[in-house]
Amino acid sequence: MKRTTPPRPLDVEALFPELAAHRGTTTRLHPRPGRPDASQSSVGGPMLWPADEPWPVCTAPHPRDRGRRPEDIRRERDLLAEARKRQPYEGLTEEERRLVEEWDRTHRVPGPDGAQSDGTEPLPMIGLAQLYRRDVPDLPEGPDGHDLLQVFWCPFDAHGPTGYGVSLRLHWRGAERTAAGELLTAPPSPPVVGHQGYVPDPCALHPERVVTYPFAGLLPEELRDRIDAWEEALEEEAEEREEETGEAVATIGYQYDLSIPPGWRAGGYASWHVTDPSPMECPACAAPMRLLLTVDSSEWDGGSGSWTPVEERDLPPFPHALPTGVTVGNHGELNVFACPADPAHPPRWSVQ
Repeated sequence: MKRTTPPRPLDVEALFPELAAHRGTTTRLHPRPGRPDASQSSVGGPMLWPADEPWPVCTAPHPRDRGRRPEDIRRERDLLAEARKRQPYEGLTEEERRLVEEWDRTHRVPGPDGAQSDGTEPLPMIGLAQLYRRDVPDLPEGPDGHDLLQVFWCPFDAHGPTGYGVSLRLHWRGAERTAAGELLTAPPSPPVVGHQGYVPDPCALHPERVVTYPFAGLLPEELRDRIDAWEEALEEEAEEREEETGEAVATIGYQYDLSIPPGWRAGGYASWHVTDPSPMECPACAAPMRLLLTVDSSEWDGGSGSWTPVEERDLPPFPHALPTGVTVGNHGELNVFACPADPAHPPRWSVQ
């Protein structure tokens, strides 16, 4: 089933004509539970991967021998999903609670030859997503004309300057040439993961291209000030109506209703709602980088409910806005940037 973004609550360019010069597009990926195969774009689905090509591994030194088993995480999710189908739902049975408690255990994995892990053994990365350009209008062409982007991540928060960051691996390939060869059917998996949010549930994509505008903090100062004044006036009007009627009045905001949609998407503009905007320059050539992909913990929430697809407007956010099982940071989003001058240059990313 397709997913359709509702029309915006108002025409923001009619209010602020200068925004026309900043208008862009982004492709909302709309991942939803499914059974994709390697020939399809997906989140958490099988990768189109040659049988004779090494699977991506994390070699950064960090603890990797304690955590939850991916198969236990998937079993627990399946059980909870089936339990929620019961009507009326009265919680888990005693046996179900026992199983969940067992699957929630932390396990320790010995290192080579049964010795204690030294934190340097190659750790299989998890296939997070693969995107075919034929499906995603705002996905740029990869190096050498490659048309398939594959995204992997290490399942432990143990990277970067802080030692608590995310580690990604992007791989571009030519889909037609790869599909003609022998494919890997049973990729390696990490024995344990540091957090269940690193284990994606298989999701098919329902791409939809929509209009988007920059994060307010990156707009010209005069325009940003006018938008701020407009929002303040709306809030004051809403407060007055609430005092008169005693009922809450919803307001419209540039950030949450008119500029950047929530959820997984490709291209467009990054949101900087947690940190101040940070210049993203290519580490290889210093060119300003562009947003390649946004990995989001949810497809919509209370603040961004106006973006809920038409087909799902009567569904509650839980569990329907959480289809992938992925959690980024403190239920935030991961913005991945690429160099427009040379897509082979290393990517950068930011957690918001």
